[in-house]
Amino acid sequence: MRSRVAIEGLQRAPHRSLFKALGLDDVDLAKPLIGVANAANTIIPGHQHLGNLAEAVKAGIWEAGGVPVEFGVIGVCDGIAMGHRGMHYSLASRELIADSIEIMAEAHALDGLVLIPNCDKIVPGMLMAAARLDIPAVVVSGGPMLAGRYAGQNVDLNTVFEAVGAVQVGQMSEEELRELEGEACPGCGSCSGMFTANSMNCLSEALGLALPYNGTAPAVSAARLRLAKAAGRKILELLEKDLKPSSILTEQAFINAFTLDMALGGSTNTILHLTAIAKEAGVSFPLEKVDEISGKTPYLASLRPAGPYHVQDLHEAGGIPAVLKELTKLGLIRTDAITVNGPLAAVIQGAKNRNPEVIREPERAWRPQGGLAVLWGNLAPEGAVVKQAAVREEMLRHTGPARVFDSEEQAVEAILGRRIKPGDVVVIRYEGPQGGPGMREMLSPTSALCGMGLDTSVALITDGRFSGATRGAAIGHVSPEAMAGGTIALIQEGDRIEIDIPGRRLNLLVDEAELVRRREKWQKPEPKISRGYLGRYARLVSSAGQGAVFKNLET
Repeated sequence: MRSRVAIEGLQRAPHRSLFKALGLDDVDLAKPLIGVANAANTIIPGHQHLGNLAEAVKAGIWEAGGVPVEFGVIGVCDGIAMGHRGMHYSLASRELIADSIEIMAEAHALDGLVLIPNCDKIVPGMLMAAARLDIPAVVVSGGPMLAGRYAGQNVDLNTVFEAVGAVQVGQMSEEELRELEGEACPGCGSCSGMFTANSMNCLSEALGLALPYNGTAPAVSAARLRLAKAAGRKILELLEKDLKPSSILTEQAFINAFTLDMALGGSTNTILHLTAIAKEAGVSFPLEKVDEISGKTPYLASLRPAGPYHVQDLHEAGGIPAVLKELTKLGLIRTDAITVNGPLAAVIQGAKNRNPEVIREPERAWRPQGGLAVLWGNLAPEGAVVKQAAVREEMLRHTGPARVFDSEEQAVEAILGRRIKPGDVVVIRYEGPQGGPGMREMLSPTSALCGMGLDTSVALITDGRFSGATRGAAIGHVSPEAMAGGTIALIQEGDRIEIDIPGRRLNLLVDEAELVRRREKWQKPEPKISRGYLGRYARLVSSAGQGAVFKNLET
């Protein structure tokens, strides 16, 4: 056990004294030391209840013969950070989360980890740490929020964002919006659609580092507490077997995760995060391979924001095991992949699809291809990402004039000021990993377009990214980004842009000679933020196409 270096021997008497100050005795100190990384706080709705889950995890660890030691982890609520300076810090927090867990585990010689995240960047940050540390680890999330109810309909946070645009065009009153905002988020949990947090919690099952139903059991359910206690017991089993993330996070695991992602129509952010986790695990997974998986994976579960169902419906229908079992019918899942619960084949063996409308069988798939697509062309030579499952049929192919904005705020002002017309292509640049810095999510402009009824005629392209709640012809992660001198920096007002999602193309219809002239005149702008953590982040971060991870400074 790793912890012996901090506990055993004559020279470790001072160390044991400090452990005994915690109330531990010699019997306890002979047991494995298990870190419980708890992201609980009282500002993120998805995290306000994680203290209760941590207690259940610790009970499971004690029961199985280990000693739990709990420490805190930061987190950003993307919904609260949206649309202002705070969103610069969201993606950037992922690296701090991974680093902080590495520090705590290494500094205190922990034998294993139970990771308790729930929301957007916290889940991938913890998974990155598990891959990096390569000590036995299991993830147990806080679970999804239940859908709210308003005017006889299921509603969620995205409903509120889109309602802002509806008020702007007179389709909803401010009084109705006020009523809606009080009903859309009924309690604790990660926002209830297949947004980024729930996407990542579901994908954790396919990656093999979480127990079944980690992604779908509601936050308020007793099943969630039982899952937490089981995770506490499971970590001791993993320690006994010496089963580490390096044996789980293989290429097979990432194929399974991306395949599930396509079947669920998960958030575009999952491509950023799975790519970053793969990099930590030493697995090469380029965007070309992601799109290859999308091309042969049917879209089986149409969840919000693309469809009518919420994560609670997915859970009732059989959860992730049922989705994976449907995908095995096409031979798309590597069932011999190892998980914390044994071979994946054993995990899904007893799964049942209890609602074939929520989880469609492959022959009745919503679409023959996956929910996400990677686009290429002179506007995105290193790729761009779109949630094609959430794009209206008439917008899958679109050509229109560029309306160019150098920040999200400028674009939102133009949209709400009704200066964007049907047929336009809104371009928001200098919002990438470096240019943002921090690659802000663009839910405010996309939801405003949807709320104003423009999602059927207006596209949006950015080197930033989108919330998992985004729908419409919203194309993000354009690489190289504007700050790095990508083609997106050269677009001028009125330029024609061609979008062909089925053809996987994204092109600026400007003569190459003209682009050369523009590039010669282009000057890199001053950073929007040059001090503090974000200043360092902007100097260190790689492109979205590489997962927006820190560059390898050793090369």
